[in-house]
Amino acid sequence: MSDPTTAREAIALVTDDFHELPFAEGPLTGDGPIGWPGYSAAHARAADRTGETESVVCGTGVVGGVTAVLISFEFRFLGGSLGERTGARAAAAHAVARERRLPVVVLPATGGSRMHEGMRALLQLQLLARESEITRAEGLPQIAVLRDPTTGGGWATLGAGADVVLALPGAQVGFAGSRVRPPDADPAAYTAEAQLAHGHLDAIVPPDALRETLGRWLSLLVRPSEGPVPPPYALGDPAAPAASGREAVARARHPERPRAAAYLDAHFTLREEISGDRCGGVDPGMRCGFGRLPDGRTVAYAAQCGTATRPAGFRTAARLVRLADRLGIPVLTLIDTPGAANDAEAEHAGAGPAIADLFAAVASARTPVTALLIGEGGSGGALALASPDNTWATPDGYFSVIAPESAAAILKRAPEEAAATADQLRLRPQDLVDLGVVRGVVEHRPDAR
Repeated sequence: MSDPTTAREAIALVTDDFHELPFAEGPLTGDGPIGWPGYSAAHARAADRTGETESVVCGTGVVGGVTAVLISFEFRFLGGSLGERTGARAAAAHAVARERRLPVVVLPATGGSRMHEGMRALLQLQLLARESEITRAEGLPQIAVLRDPTTGGGWATLGAGADVVLALPGAQVGFAGSRVRPPDADPAAYTAEAQLAHGHLDAIVPPDALRETLGRWLSLLVRPSEGPVPPPYALGDPAAPAASGREAVARARHPERPRAAAYLDAHFTLREEISGDRCGGVDPGMRCGFGRLPDGRTVAYAAQCGTATRPAGFRTAARLVRLADRLGIPVLTLIDTPGAANDAEAEHAGAGPAIADLFAAVASARTPVTALLIGEGGSGGALALASPDNTWATPDGYFSVIAPESAAAILKRAPEEAAATADQLRLRPQDLVDLGVVRGVVEHRPDAR
């Protein structure tokens, strides 16, 4: 199917097993709460034209083997706008989700609040935000699939407020609709692609891949693993422990040393990733998402990829930890960074507050967090991903209060003294065990020997 244009086409794109929730509000009488001239006639014409009685269709459907509540908007019905009846239907759908312990999938195509109902329509944004928060507090996941267009209050509540935000290619997405933007505004800024680039949604999915992708997401989010994640085996060729600090640093910095991608591929049979910090930034050096273990259960992960972590990366990881905590999914973090990015741009983007937020997310998590040091562990930018009581190391890692080169500079030593400084810092994996910083050094898989 091509891009869906109606609410029911959108539903058919993701499931063949849909059961609509019953609503019987009756015909609209009068001209609404503010007496908008001709509103009842416009409402009736919209119903005749679309075959729907409101701008939203709600029900339950099976997607990828998971039953979910579906809330799909009909843009041909007064621009998919949110009125009081729209809000009441969406609220009722959330109530069904909580009663039956089901995830919620929203398929918005909306221009925002319905002007014909004035402030009574705008108040639906508060209602929907409250319903979403109550559902979130119940530990139920919410996924939005943005259709064309998704603007105004619909984007700012049901869309952007979801745990995972997907979008169809080319969808118009933005708080400002096309008729109320500045006359010189770049239309490309109001697209799903632009929102993805700036960290406001997680992925763009073609229509023919949506059913499979959505099914994978739902299956991952509703089947959490139990207990702390066992630390993965070490990858690469087994070798004797590092004989010195300088050797440990050299191993961690070796270009052929296994990185996060190799560990994720080895540990999970299937993965889906979130993207962006929801504050305007994306850090490709921090990979976050949910993965399926061989037993079919789900683990969340946040993995550094060996680069200096930027504020957006820390915020994305904090978002991942909090989402996993709310859903009761254990977390695995992979530590591998020379440190937090410290350029002027990083400072302007809030490096300190972003690191602080990740420390807080890990410290307050009720779900178990397991951390594995797989490479460089540079200062607080690495420690922010460490579990306070369940951090492990591979033989290829080091952890240090500061990089040896920086330590030498601070101590006013010559650059060539960095290697000796590395020895003094006691940063080798075996030193970290002795210091009580990590619980142990993980072994290679037995068949790797």
